[in-house]
Amino acid sequence: MREARSVAAVRSAEQTLMAKLPAGTLMQRAAAGIAATCATALGRVYGSPVVVLAGSGDNGGDALYAGARLAARGAHVTAIAAGHQPHEAAAAALMANGGIVLWAAGETSAPDEPSDPSAPNEPSEADSITTRARAAIADARLIIDGLTGIGGHGGLREPAAALARLAARARDDGAFVVAVDLPSGIEADTGEVHGAAVEADLTVTFGTIKPGLLIDPGASCAGAVELVDIGLQPYLAEPDVISFQSADVAAILPRPSAESDKYRRGVLGLMAGSEQYTGAAVLSCGGAIHGGAGMVRVVSAAHAAEVVRQHWPEAVITAYDPGRSAEAIETAGRVQAWAVGPGIGTGQEAHALLAAVLDSEVPVLVDADGLTVLSEHRELLKREAPTLITPHAGELSRLIDADRADIEARRLHYARAAAVELGVTVLLKGSTTVIARPDRALPVLVNSTGSSWLATAGSGDVLTGLAGAMLAQGLDTAAAAAVAAYLHGIAARLAARDAPIGASDIVGAIAAATRAVTGNNL
Repeated sequence: MREARSVAAVRSAEQTLMAKLPAGTLMQRAAAGIAATCATALGRVYGSPVVVLAGSGDNGGDALYAGARLAARGAHVTAIAAGHQPHEAAAAALMANGGIVLWAAGETSAPDEPSDPSAPNEPSEADSITTRARAAIADARLIIDGLTGIGGHGGLREPAAALARLAARARDDGAFVVAVDLPSGIEADTGEVHGAAVEADLTVTFGTIKPGLLIDPGASCAGAVELVDIGLQPYLAEPDVISFQSADVAAILPRPSAESDKYRRGVLGLMAGSEQYTGAAVLSCGGAIHGGAGMVRVVSAAHAAEVVRQHWPEAVITAYDPGRSAEAIETAGRVQAWAVGPGIGTGQEAHALLAAVLDSEVPVLVDADGLTVLSEHRELLKREAPTLITPHAGELSRLIDADRADIEARRLHYARAAAVELGVTVLLKGSTTVIARPDRALPVLVNSTGSSWLATAGSGDVLTGLAGAMLAQGLDTAAAAAVAAYLHGIAARLAARDAPIGASDIVGAIAAATRAVTGNNL
């Protein structure tokens, strides 16, 4: 389990710990962790050209002290100071070990020499970065990003933004970029990016992971994340964000016992498909069956029901007549949960189906067309039983009247806001899946197994069936969403192996994904 905590929680823990330690101890612990990681990345430290991008805050100090340690081992370290004044003691330590300190906007051999007073407040990249600094970045094998820390907000300003762009060019040419605590330009609490930001190959973070390292777009800038223990753990509050790992999923994944039968394993009611959209019912039914439901009761239009019967003879099928669809919900039989929405359409028939399902007293998952109907009939969500919705950004934008692009840029904010506003658990689909509950005191769950191969028609229908099966087997809405999203992502990776796939391939790989997670590969 990867636990992430807010900046406020980190600051509180740091203050408590620093009161018990000699001044500068935490910075030295952080620097040691950075230097060790960088040495591993370099392989051969002696003679390697290293650049430290140093802001004026503590992250700049961490990076400079790490640079001093690498310089002591023979690396050719050049620090480029982006702020008015880099950390004085750290810069001195670097120079004492043979490193060089340059000003981004005016070179100097000493960190306390003032920059050029004639430089404009917001210079262009060409004006703001000196020739020597540019050359050092271009020639670096490794770049340490210490421009801003977890307190940074609102995007990078010049000359830091220009340095981030130069680092990106060097990375394209083969330089390895290590971010200190988090990539500069990323909002630590949310993963939001406003303008230029550093794109790292590896982020060395201290004490606890920050939410912005787990949630896109920030997560995409972080690269691999390595947590360094600096002694904060005993003083940290409960996590704000949690990312499940394989062991966590295996621990809560429903497994049948010796006494299990098809009813005890969980019966899922699945409302999917229509005369026009038959594939949605087939795919979501496959996801539910491979998700472990003991029985799947499919309710659909006659043509879709027949297609499901051909693909999944183990499903129990109820076909409804036009205009009498709601009656099929009552006659389908007893279920432990419902999943509704894929391919049901958005007209009066779909509204009647959705209203009948949400009027039940069991957990309900709503997806796809069901969400479109909900956007015009939000009153249907006023129910006592648990509800899980699984929108992508476009569907959520209609539900809460927000801009789609803004949702994609502020995924954590909108998932939380929607959960509170609608009173349901929200699984916001995307490159990183965000799962928020109505109770803001509970941590948000994040899934990072998603793959670009999931961007294929019908993959969401598979997730609907998979998550619905987890609900039917007794998991709460958040756990069902997290487990299903994790397996869904692993299944896509196993099915694709860098080759195009369709949603049906994901269905076929769910069993292998489950075996991979549980360690049962027999």
